[in-house]
Amino acid sequence: MNITVNQTIAIHMLKVGSITNSSVLQIGTTGSIQAHTELQNTGGFTETAQEAEAIGAEVPPVITLTQPLR
Repeated sequence: MNITVNQTIAIHMLKVGSITNSSVLQIGTTGSIQAHTELQNTGGFTETAQEAEAIGAEVPPVITLTQPLR
């Protein structure tokens, strides 16, 4: 089955707090997402990093959109 999707997206402002490893930021529609991973050691590190320390306030809850934005 072939499905054609035509869409127009107008974004006036998009603020992204952070993108971490294996995150996906998707705007619009896709038929499929192919996994792609690259592991690079650009700093030449040879040991594991120290454990992160929690500072500041709690992390805000994740907001999940159940209907498309209008």
